[in-house]
Amino acid sequence: MVGRIIEVASDGVHLSTERGFLKLSLQGDELGKVAFDQIEALIAHGHGVTFSSNLISRLSDHGIPLITCGANHAPIAITWPIGGHYAQGFRMEAQASASLPLKKRIWKDLIKAKINNQALVLNQFDLQSARLIKLGSEVRTGDETNCEALAAQYYWPQLMGPDFKRDRSEPGINQLLNYGYMVLRAATARSIVAAGLHPSLSVHHQSRGNPLRLSDDLMEPFRPFVDWIVKECVDAKETELNKETKAKLASLPRIDLKRRGCVSPLQICLDSAASTLAQIYLKECQTLDLPLGLHQEAAE
Repeated sequence: MVGRIIEVASDGVHLSTERGFLKLSLQGDELGKVAFDQIEALIAHGHGVTFSSNLISRLSDHGIPLITCGANHAPIAITWPIGGHYAQGFRMEAQASASLPLKKRIWKDLIKAKINNQALVLNQFDLQSARLIKLGSEVRTGDETNCEALAAQYYWPQLMGPDFKRDRSEPGINQLLNYGYMVLRAATARSIVAAGLHPSLSVHHQSRGNPLRLSDDLMEPFRPFVDWIVKECVDAKETELNKETKAKLASLPRIDLKRRGCVSPLQICLDSAASTLAQIYLKECQTLDLPLGLHQEAAE
């Protein structure tokens, strides 16, 4: 079962455990409970949110990451379990020793899938995608010709209008994208840890102080599905980050995606992508299992 992304956005909320439940309280009054086995990730966003050490232990037992966010809705810290997979040490050793040519090949596959999914999103809104289809076919090892950036220059004006610029510090559409990518990043981090990999040992991203560099790598092909939800919000004149738009974006792990021979929720696709990445490091397979686009029913 795919769990829920739980965001705590109100100020002064205290998080604790009660039997098999996450309990939320405000000034001693209970706000609600959620079963741990129904939680995919916990995002602490409100000012003055507090939690018990027992809660951290229970989250770790269930493999649930706790993400703390800054004012721009971007994650600034993550608490993740260290005992998530029976072969964790073995897989991390293979991950850490992966050769540069192998990592460049993996990055090529991730960027090619990202650009192809951007094209599929444009198609979903009857927008021109031929340029992206061509760029997707031209991605080389390590994306040495920078097809990702060229695709972005074409993609964003097509999807969001000619005046749109992707700027994480801006409100409106950019704030919706920030929040959606935060949800995706949390879901990706969980899949990585569950696969016995370390989220800081990247394929491509090299930002110092970033504890989720591998998450930022592996989530690339899934970003267009965030963009699809945000575009639907924009077309409905819903450009404010509020309770309603947050709920739509938090549903991201449950949207159905097409895979080879089947349809699966996005979270399951992330799990499979992380699992096959671990197998590539161990030389047990050659190809990442990545989604092939939105399932038609999800897109309607």
